[in-house]
This record gives sequence, C-alpha cells and structure tokens, in this order.
Amino acid sequence: MEDFGYIFKNQVLLVALLSCFIAQGLKAIVELIKHGKLNLRYLVTTGGMPSAHSALVGSLATGVGLSMGWSSPDFAIACLFAVIVMYDAAGIRQAAGKQAQILNQIVDEFFQEHKNINEERLKELLGHTPFQVFVGLALGISISLIANELL
Repeated sequence: MEDFGYIFKNQVLLVALLSCFIAQGLKAIVELIKHGKLNLRYLVTTGGMPSAHSALVGSLATGVGLSMGWSSPDFAIACLFAVIVMYDAAGIRQAAGKQAQILNQIVDEFFQEHKNINEERLKELLGHTPFQVFVGLALGISISLIANELL
C-alpha cells in the first residue's frame, strides 16, 4: 500500500492528466467564444475542440519518449496506444455520433405523426474531426515538452 503514494510522483502520468484537463477546459472556452455563453457541461463531455483524449495520449507518449528513450519498447507501446485512441476518436466514435444524429432526426420526424413513443435522444457529440484530434495531439505534445523543461 506504501507504493500507492508513488503514483503522485509519476511525472509522466501527472503531465498527461494535466494535458487532458487543460484540453477539457479549452473546450468550454471554445464554446464560450462560439456561442457567447459559458456551458460548464463541456468540462466533462466527450467530443469537441480540442480532443482531450488525443491530448492525454499525445502527452503520455511524449513523456514516455522523453523519460525512457525514443527507441524504447515503452515508447513504442505508448505511441501505438495513442494511435489507436486517436483513430477511435476520429473514426469510430465520430461515425457513431453521425449515426446518432440521423437516428434522432428520424425519431423527431416520426414523433410528428405518432406521439406515444419513448422519446429518449441519443448522444450525438461522441467523436472528433481529424482537425480536433490533431489539435489535441499538438496540445498534449506541447504540454509534455514544456513540463519536461520546467520540471
């Protein structure tokens, strides 16, 4: 149980989590700029600009590369993990969000004629555009490089 405390001394982990939190905070700021009102829901939602998942895994892979070496098996694992997460965010989850949007539209049109069906809407903002993933990745790498210089 003593070893549990070392988790809070793991710089790579802490910087990766910081990158994720910064990206989530930036989502709320981006939405404030776009819509002129602060929506705190963006602090805990998936999807949107920038990708917090990409910031997290980009920072993680960069931190592992900086600490363990760019040719280490640890970096290879972290890098491939990052690619899978970013592919999922921009590919599979983005497609699922588009499907949810179409299904919600079908349900909306169906309700105009039939009023006695459960009207639970599907979540549409699930994934990211490739640009949102790229910005999240760049953010995560940048934060990891800056933290490496400062710490």
